[in-house]
Amino acid sequence: MRRLFPVTDETAARDSGGGPGTAGQAGAAGADRAHRADRADREWGLEELAEAYAYPSGLPGSPDASDASGGAGASGPQPWLRANMVSTLDGAAQHDGRSQPISSAADMRIFGTLRALADVVVVGAETVRQEGYRPARAREDFAALREAAGQGPAPAIAVVSASLALDFSLPLFTSPLVPTLVLTGAAAAPDRIAAAEKAGAQVVIAGDGMGVDPARAVRALAERGLYRLLTEGGPRLLGQLVAAGVLDELCLTVSPMLTAGDAQRIAGGPPVAVPRRFELTSLLEEAGFLFSRYRRT
Repeated sequence: MRRLFPVTDETAARDSGGGPGTAGQAGAAGADRAHRADRADREWGLEELAEAYAYPSGLPGSPDASDASGGAGASGPQPWLRANMVSTLDGAAQHDGRSQPISSAADMRIFGTLRALADVVVVGAETVRQEGYRPARAREDFAALREAAGQGPAPAIAVVSASLALDFSLPLFTSPLVPTLVLTGAAAAPDRIAAAEKAGAQVVIAGDGMGVDPARAVRALAERGLYRLLTEGGPRLLGQLVAAGVLDELCLTVSPMLTAGDAQRIAGGPPVAVPRRFELTSLLEEAGFLFSRYRRT
């Protein structure tokens, strides 16, 4: 893996503290070595990936959690919602209904890292069914990092579902390390809510009708102390989050594959009135796969 953006020779030299004279030359030489290492095509360790994908400063557990310039606002800490998706060159987010065929080993390392950094993984009910979701597991490699941030051993999974047409006998509900959350509307069928709770899930009402209000869901999770939010889709859920204006960041893997067909894009649903503008903050590459981070402007 190598970093393509934002590292440049100029910024590497500047960041090293290099200036005129011998000290500047030494600093520039050190920066050049660091720059070459950053650009070298090698497998990054999990610690490097965790640093590259760190959540913004100011969130609870961060060293600078009281810094309001980061994730904290006038009314206290604000949640940060990032999405992690993969797309082929021709825009397909899935092949045969699943994302795995268009993924890679490096993509899965980043997938695991993003989960390990999150307080909660928000996912749509259809994606749970299609991808065979299981509970998030504790990762020894990230145990110290999570403990330092005041996080539990693994992120919770929060399933968004209006109908609650879910198989509550699955391990995701019956035996998670952290209780699974089910986000639904106030008009959800009482018997399905009872079935979810009987299986061990915690039901969170985040909408007045059948469906879930994305902004209310984000607030409800933050009220539970879950500020580092990660969504893995699917496309319909991501489209709803985009339309509601609650998505802060998109981590998009561009897979060097073509599938044709009529597969979904990474986000679906009605179009927004005005396109949402995001800015590129990071770009990594490995084996032709591009791993980008975009943050809303």
